[in-house]
Amino acid sequence: MPGSTPLGSLFGRSPIGPIQEHMQAANEAAQLLPMFFDASAQGNWTTAQATFKEISIAERDADRLKRSVRRHLPKSLFLPVPRSDLLELVTVQDHVANIAKDVAGLMLGRQMQFPDALQLPVAELVATCADTTAQALVAIHELDQLLEVGFSGREVKRVEGLIKILDKLEGRTDKQSEALRGKLFKMEANLPPVDVMFYYKVIELLAAMADAAERVGHRLQILMAK
Repeated sequence: MPGSTPLGSLFGRSPIGPIQEHMQAANEAAQLLPMFFDASAQGNWTTAQATFKEISIAERDADRLKRSVRRHLPKSLFLPVPRSDLLELVTVQDHVANIAKDVAGLMLGRQMQFPDALQLPVAELVATCADTTAQALVAIHELDQLLEVGFSGREVKRVEGLIKILDKLEGRTDKQSEALRGKLFKMEANLPPVDVMFYYKVIELLAAMADAAERVGHRLQILMAK
C-alpha cells in the first residue's frame, strides 16, 4: 500500500504492500479450487481446464510478486522486524499458491474424480481449505497497521484474534482430512490401487495447503513477538 504509513512516505512505496499483494494472489489460486473440484466431480473437464488456467495465472502472479519482493525489499530499512522474517513470510505464503496449482494440475492430468461416496466430504474439505487461506489474507491485510503501531497495542490483540480464527479453521481441515482418509481406507479394497494412491495424495496436498495458510499466521505471531 504505497505511502499508507509514515514509513511509506519516507521510503516511497511501502515494502508491506507487495507482501500483501502476494498473499492476495496466493489466495486467489486457493479460492478457485472449489470451482475446480466441482467441475471434476461432474466430469466437466473443459471447465476444469479453464479453471486450472486461472489458478496457474494466479500462481504465476504470486511468483512474480515473490521475486519482486526478494529483489526490492530494502536491505537497510528502519523496520521493527528483520528483513529476513518478511522474506520468510513471503516464502510461506507462496506455498499456498504452489499447492493449489499442484492439486489442480494433478487432478486434471489424470482426470481424477473421487468416488461418489466421497464427493461431499471432499467438497467440504476444499471449502474449509479455501476459508483458511482467506482468513490468512485477512490477517496479512493487518500487517501495515501492525508496522505503523510498531507491533504493539490494541492492533496486536486484534491480529491475535484473527490468528485464533485461522488456527480453528486449519484444525477443522485436520479433522476433515482425517475423516476423509478413514472413509477412503474402508473403500480402498474395491478401488483401483493406483487411483487410491492419488486420492490420498490429493487429500495430503489439501491438508498441506491449509497448514501453509496457518503458518502465515504463525509468522505474523513471530513478527509481533520481536
